[in-house]
Amino acid sequence: MGTRVPIGVAVWPEPGVTNDVADVIDQVTAARAAGVASVWFGQRFDLDSLVLAGVVAQAVPDIGVGTSVVPINPRHPIVVASQAQTVQAAAHGRFRLGLGLGAAAREEAAYGLREPKPIQRLREYLTALRQLIEDGGAAVDGERLRAHPAGPTTVQGGQGIPLLVAALGPQALRVTGELADGVLPFLTGPHTLESHVLPSLQRARPQQAPPPQVVAGVVALVTDRPDEIRARAVDALAFYESIPSYRAALDREKVTRAADLALIGDEEQVAAGLRAYAAAGATEIWVSRSGLGTTAEYHRTTTLLGELSA
Repeated sequence: MGTRVPIGVAVWPEPGVTNDVADVIDQVTAARAAGVASVWFGQRFDLDSLVLAGVVAQAVPDIGVGTSVVPINPRHPIVVASQAQTVQAAAHGRFRLGLGLGAAAREEAAYGLREPKPIQRLREYLTALRQLIEDGGAAVDGERLRAHPAGPTTVQGGQGIPLLVAALGPQALRVTGELADGVLPFLTGPHTLESHVLPSLQRARPQQAPPPQVVAGVVALVTDRPDEIRARAVDALAFYESIPSYRAALDREKVTRAADLALIGDEEQVAAGLRAYAAAGATEIWVSRSGLGTTAEYHRTTTLLGELSA
């Protein structure tokens, strides 16, 4: 029995490969053959998630591609609109743009940036993006950003991009409900999804707007070594526990560590955990390995995801 919702997987190069992009394409090809519905690319300091999504979309037909997520502070919306439309055209409509508010401490250390009003910037960013993509230009003079491109911004074949936000806090969810097409909550348990994320989105949703996409991000791995892998997950996911919005989400779920939300075990255990997210209101699920486990365990997980995906 499946989950009745599409399931995607986060993809990242395996350590030690000779070509990161070629390895990602091989992984996506295998995921598609297994029946996985979509693949998602995070943004770090090496591979560019938007470029990678466009390359993969051309190399592997018939699979959805998305970013999870592009931080909004280091990139101006004019740049992101240009990149995203280019990806959408390459993907022939299979692309979704996932955006995030970023991690303040890391961004300040890396870029020398600290956004004092992240929610206001998110509101202005989404407003500008929508204009740039759908209207072919923008006229935004906000408190936190300005967008007045000197020429048209339309990329033929690049329109109709769903805008998703990795929103967790009440204010970010309100802006997301008003201006975006959906949400990409990560490390948010089923209870929090059902009792906090969905109601917050629905209260903010314009009356005539379609229902939001709720694409839940879950750490999961099929393994015969659950205790060992969970111990590693404690360290691998500890970073999120210091971010206020994630800490609040963990507290709502009544768990101490982010690793407590990871689905780690055999096929039956992982499948039951994924079904709980679908039952809580997720319209789609994407699964991250988060660097845990072996390549063989990852392939075993991907096989299960393909079997469960709607």
